[in-house]
Amino acid sequence: MNRRTTRTIAAALSLTAALAISGCSSDSDSGSGSGSKSAATKPEMTVSGGYMPEPVNDKMAGAFMVIKNGSKTADKLVGVTSPLSDDLQIHETKDQKMQQVQAMDVPANGELNLERGGSHVMFMGLKNTPKVGEKVTVELRFEKADPVKVELDVKERTYNAKNSTAH
Repeated sequence: MNRRTTRTIAAALSLTAALAISGCSSDSDSGSGSGSKSAATKPEMTVSGGYMPEPVNDKMAGAFMVIKNGSKTADKLVGVTSPLSDDLQIHETKDQKMQQVQAMDVPANGELNLERGGSHVMFMGLKNTPKVGEKVTVELRFEKADPVKVELDVKERTYNAKNSTAH
């Protein structure tokens, strides 16, 4: 009977381990698909109001947008890439002074506003100078969320989203 009890316990432990392992693998599998579990564990970012004022020259340009985190998990914007420049930087403005930062928080169920006079993306050394009406593609990279591709509208140099009818 002792041997039978040992086998029963071993079988129960094996079954428990198998269930735990399969539970882990199904979570990671759903993260790459469109399963509902991924929404609970991985932040989902959406972007609105993205624009770039027409650059004066090919030295630098700014980009502005609102990044919304529609999940209960906070995240960080950690990088930006674009075919327009090999050097994109995340900047914040404190005490009217612009400085590069490695990342910016995107709060759970909140927004990161990249706007004139505040936090923004800087393009350094443009490969060409986009004109009003064109679009510039960027890819936002996050610590946890999947990358998000965004098309920025090139607007007049004086354009300010706060003065537009858009939210």
